[in-house]
Amino acid sequence: MLSTGKIAGAIALCTMALFYHDSLLYHRFSFFTAQSQSCPDRNGRFPVSDQCDAYIECVDGEPKRQLCPDGLLFNDKASLFTYPCQYPIDVECGSRARTQPPIPTEDCPHQFGYYKVGDRSHCGQFMNCAAGTAFVLDCPTGLAFNSATYQCDWPDLVEDCDAEAYLGFKCPPQAQGLIQPVRFFRSPNDCQKYFLCVDDRPRVNFCGPEQAFNELINACDGVANVTGCA
Repeated sequence: MLSTGKIAGAIALCTMALFYHDSLLYHRFSFFTAQSQSCPDRNGRFPVSDQCDAYIECVDGEPKRQLCPDGLLFNDKASLFTYPCQYPIDVECGSRARTQPPIPTEDCPHQFGYYKVGDRSHCGQFMNCAAGTAFVLDCPTGLAFNSATYQCDWPDLVEDCDAEAYLGFKCPPQAQGLIQPVRFFRSPNDCQKYFLCVDDRPRVNFCGPEQAFNELINACDGVANVTGCA
């Protein structure tokens, strides 16, 4: 079964491990001696021409071929003081298209990475895979996980999310000749909740405590000022 957790705790526990790899057992490299490899400089890390998750590490002119943990890629732009194996969204592979075969677990397609949980109508969860263990995390209410950025985003901006199905709201059709790029609608069930229709695609937002959404001014207002919400 998938583990569950909160964003703050799991991100602190798991994601930051990538940047403190020397003290964690999670980030062991697969080391093997480089064959027919040379060092462009006496010291440094250099890409392998055909593989994006491997690199050559040169120490005093001696080359060693290193392999990143499954799911991470070698960033040839990383400084010597930065962990060189990073998430795919942070790495440009170019012609280095090949990677090692995946090492999946029961829950994770790779040992490391962020992955959406759910279908197009359930977009608010994702998992952080760390050493093959999945930690399921929740986006803030109304936001969806964007696999292209590893961030929680407006659902209408997430390619594999059906914003209408996810939010349970469909923007009403606009009157002919009166096209508005942004429209507001208070939820019929919750005075603090309202929907924004941006180019006829829905987003959800909430007013603060002791406030309600006032459709007369299209803004949050004191509850006493909103008909039917006092």
